[in-house]
Amino acid sequence: MANLVYKRVSTDQQSTNRQNLVLHEAGIEDSVVFEEEPGTSSRLHPLERPKFGELLTYARPGDTVHISEMFRLVRGTGHILDVLDILHRDQVALRIHDGAFSAMDLTARHPRTGELLSTVKFMVQTLAAAGELQRDLQRELTYDGLRAAEAKGNKGGRRPAVPADKTDAVRTAYLEGRSIAALSREQAVSRGAVRTAVADLLPERTAAGREDTPAPELPVLLDMPRKVADFLRTADLEPAERAALDQGATVRRGQGYTLRFSAIPAVRRQLLDRCQPLDNAAAIPAQRKARREYANRVSNLGQ
Repeated sequence: MANLVYKRVSTDQQSTNRQNLVLHEAGIEDSVVFEEEPGTSSRLHPLERPKFGELLTYARPGDTVHISEMFRLVRGTGHILDVLDILHRDQVALRIHDGAFSAMDLTARHPRTGELLSTVKFMVQTLAAAGELQRDLQRELTYDGLRAAEAKGNKGGRRPAVPADKTDAVRTAYLEGRSIAALSREQAVSRGAVRTAVADLLPERTAAGREDTPAPELPVLLDMPRKVADFLRTADLEPAERAALDQGATVRRGQGYTLRFSAIPAVRRQLLDRCQPLDNAAAIPAQRKARREYANRVSNLGQ
């Protein structure tokens, strides 16, 4: 007496992991597995499916067919009764290990007529009809939900990726210290899309490179004295330097104000070089003091 296991999934994106778990927990010994090709539709009658046909050909009287749940084998009421008739004819038992049918003996027959017991037939038809109703309701609710979302201007599916013509700008903004969340909002894409666009710039990716390759600099939040910031705003700056200043916020610090912004140390050193004229004798003492204070903060970044 053999144990025949039958498996099926409806699409090639699905797996049999759950079925494998249920069948493994059932403790089936010395099983012979018949698994349909991925994407075998449930609309196809079980008796017309290649692997189930092979199973019926292989089966002998006294064998048992094992499935994780009834709907892996059949969907409609007619299909269930057809399969039960064939199994009864071939004297093959059916064991379902999960779901509504798992506690029922679907092969129970009347001792004198040999027909399927009326109570079993009633339960099979009722549960199958309930399953079909549930699937139909899910399909209708899904369709209604999609229509409601479209009416509000929303589209289903994944959010779009970063457009090719904006990828360089996103990468530059990330290097200048913009966060992934902020870039996601600006580009109207998911955070995952932004991470994909800057994948080779992420700390965990760059750290996995060659040992002799220096690690990329990460943005640092630092305060720049107001007098230094005012001077730099009038200077001829590179785009990355200008962008760093523009995204800063003015905050009160002690008796004065500073510009607080995030930038990588390289950009900060470039800005420090730009404000070198503030160290000249022509600059007022307050500007020289502000420049020295900023120089000290920048130099401490490497410590």
